[in-house]
This record gives sequence, structure tokens and C-alpha cells, in this order.
Amino acid sequence: MPERAIIVLTAPSGAGKTTIARRVLDRLNALRFSVSATTRAPRPNESDGEDYHFLAPDAFKARIEDGDLLEYEEVYPDQFYGTLKQEVEDSSPDAPVLLDIDVRGADNVKRTYGDEALVIFIAPPSFSVLKDRLTGRGTETSKAVQDRLDRARMEMQRADDFDAIVINDDLDTAVQETLQHINRFIAS
Repeated sequence: MPERAIIVLTAPSGAGKTTIARRVLDRLNALRFSVSATTRAPRPNESDGEDYHFLAPDAFKARIEDGDLLEYEEVYPDQFYGTLKQEVEDSSPDAPVLLDIDVRGADNVKRTYGDEALVIFIAPPSFSVLKDRLTGRGTETSKAVQDRLDRARMEMQRADDFDAIVINDDLDTAVQETLQHINRFIAS
């Protein structure tokens, strides 16, 4: 029996992984959310320790030096994201943890934990829908949106590298499919 149970939702920015993660967490009481660390500024509706651990770049780099991060990446210039080891080390099949992280981070988690991790790729129904979602947020500059779209092209090509793909065309259906994958993984 696996020692840990780590569920990873990964996707290009704007595909809906965070929305799906929240709905999954509402339905699976045993599942705990792993709060990622980042150096980006909080959005108006985000709070430290709940949505992210918001760290200054120097503090984030110190955590890297101390070996406190399971995975991390400089996603955009001077904008780091990562998973603190403490967020996943105490997971188990009875107390699984859910990570909402980028594609490269998901690769690192899968490489580190193998069969103890289930990685689900959340895909948008199309690239144009993804573009509309990112633009519709209204939270970022047009340059930031373009950077995310450029990165999304690369990330979408990686979908088949993961354990499962869920297309987020209809949110309720995508949540249901995600729950089915998670329940099968936890039961196995």
C-alpha cells in the first residue's frame, strides 16, 4: 500500500484547475489542499496562507537554499511558484493531499513520488476558449496574458504525459470526471 496519496491538478493558466480543485475539496472531506508558495503579488480576492504562501523573492530563494521545496520554478521573470515539502509529507491514503500546480511542477512531483501521486491534466476545450478566459479575468496586463498564452501552447502539448486528462468544457462534468479519477486512485 502506498505511504502517501498525492493528487495533482495541473493545467495551463485559465483552464479552470483552481475552480475544479475548490469544488473537489468541497465534496471530499478527507482531502486537504496543499497551499503553493509564490512570489507574485496577491490578487484582490486572495489571502496569504489560504490561496498561496506569498513570499518575497529573497525569502523564496532562501527556502530553495534550505531544501524546503519539493518543486519550484521561475515561471515568469522574478515570479516563482513552488510546493513546500511540508505540504505533502504527511499525506496518506486516509488523508490525501491535493496540489494545484503548473505542468513542470507536476512533472517533478510525479518523478519524486511515482505511483503515490495521481496527476490529472485539466485541459480547456480549445485554445481560443483559454484565451477568452484569460482575457476575461481582467486581472492582468495584456503582456501578462500573452505570456500565459505562450506558455499554455507548450503546456497543452504535454497533456498526454500525465495519468488522466479532463477537458473543462462543462464545469460540472469536469468536476465529476475529476472526482471519479481521484476516488479510483484513493481506493486502489
